[in-house]
Amino acid sequence: MNQNHWESTLLCDIYELGVMPYAAVWTLQKTLVQLHRERPQPDRLLLVEHPGVYTLGQGSTLDHLKLPAEELPYPLFRTERGGEVTHHCPGQLVGYPILNLKRHQPDLHWYLRQLEEVLIQTLMQFGVSAGRQVGLTGVWVGNTKLAAIGIKVSRWVTMHGFALNVCPDLSGFEAIVPCGIADKSVGSLAQFCPGITVEAVRPVVITSFAQVFGVKPVIQNVAQLGL
Repeated sequence: MNQNHWESTLLCDIYELGVMPYAAVWTLQKTLVQLHRERPQPDRLLLVEHPGVYTLGQGSTLDHLKLPAEELPYPLFRTERGGEVTHHCPGQLVGYPILNLKRHQPDLHWYLRQLEEVLIQTLMQFGVSAGRQVGLTGVWVGNTKLAAIGIKVSRWVTMHGFALNVCPDLSGFEAIVPCGIADKSVGSLAQFCPGITVEAVRPVVITSFAQVFGVKPVIQNVAQLGL
């Protein structure tokens, strides 16, 4: 891609956060969204792994928990995103785009399909042919879900995002009905690519995200946010 193209392309700051507790990154997202309300901000993508946690969408039901909340093996948070209950844990790469969709396309369905496309293209790079399921959000290989998506958009600024199962311990999903879908299974990239790591997948996600959204990725240090 030539230099002239990059000069006309939006920049997107990429923050590789390693492993961080869910609550800390949730707070960071809300802070970054608030900054958009105060003054123009660059597009940002946070990439992170979380210690074990369950999250509920804003309107999701507790009926998809197989245990009382206090008996779950990991903490439970109710968040602003859409969708039902899901599980985050190490080995799962979570991406939180903080984008102003007015710079892209102010259309929620378009945005969801773009996030799916990022993950479909990522998996393709590892020889895995993934796709969508009619009427459902996420990325699938057959009836096995490899990536979940749940977003919140306010004044066209996005938060929350996607979770790609790279090489997690999937046992944490056994305590819930993931995304409220009882008749389909949850899987991981490691089932198709033994030995795969989050470290190997992260740069591919960055490249796919940049291509799908038409942005130039700029790796940043979270300390530069000055928060």
